Amino acid sequence: MKHLLKMADLSAQEIIEILNLADQLKYETHHGIPHPVLQGKTLGMIFEKASTRTRVSFEVGMYQLGGNALFLSARDLQIGRGEPASDTARVLSRYLDGIMIRTFAQEEVETLAEYGSIPIINGLTDYCHPCQVLADLMTIREVKSGLEGLKLCYIGDGNNMANSLIVGALKVGMKVSAATPATDKPHADVMAFAQQFKDFSWTDSVPDAAEGADVLITDVWASMGQESEAAERAARFEGFQINRQLMEKAAKDCMVLHCLPAHLGEEITKEVFDAHAGEIFEEAENRLHAQKAVLVRLLGGKTTVR
Repeated sequence: MKHLLKMADLSAQEIIEILNLADQLKYETHHGIPHPVLQGKTLGMIFEKASTRTRVSFEVGMYQLGGNALFLSARDLQIGRGEPASDTARVLSRYLDGIMIRTFAQEEVETLAEYGSIPIINGLTDYCHPCQVLADLMTIREVKSGLEGLKLCYIGDGNNMANSLIVGALKVGMKVSAATPATDKPHADVMAFAQQFKDFSWTDSVPDAAEGADVLITDVWASMGQESEAAERAARFEGFQINRQLMEKAAKDCMVLHCLPAHLGEEITKEVFDAHAGEIFEEAENRLHAQKAVLVRLLGGKTTVR
């Protein structure tokens, strides 16, 4: 594991190893056990998209691991003024031990990895969101005491969350159903990958997808950069909502996750959100622990699962 660019790059074993290490680091954090295994290491954090959870969790994570994190907005870097990502990668590789980037184009992340000589972490692109999905899988495993054989149902836009959830969940042995409008399917590459698995299904029928689900997950209908399309997208996604009626289709002990921020009354009702807030905000916390595990794996920290 040299980088974290997308879920497809990780093997099932690598995913489980990250989750095991994340569990250990979470235990140590909650019990006041220090783990400064990245002392002297510096992570550069490039943000071309706004963030709450990504910035705070990576910055706090590096601090708790004994390292440093530098916040670098597009306004602060020449990359925001047209310097090629390839040149930025070669320069920053001489200063930093790793780069986390949150941006629009997946190509930019791949270019940093190609031309840089340090680990690159995808903090989010329009194509995928691997850090979030590692936290999601961590949360599911905590609540359900396992992953294999569980049915995960994703409802809404076939966006970066859908792309990463489908790949990650299938790799660890989960059953996956996705319900999106036919106009907003997950990426073609993801669909091609998923259709190799007998435990994957796509439909535009939300009730059919949710039948017997152990986990329901959704995301906003209009992501960053799509704000001007919000009204049109709201009309297109009408009915693609997690609500009380849909919960009755799922398993009795079905859990609900949302990567946040949530638009209550759109992709999820306030009633369901409030009922599952414990799971959703545990999921948000687990961004910290899952990303710390990724940082330890990539930046050379030595720790063992107890």
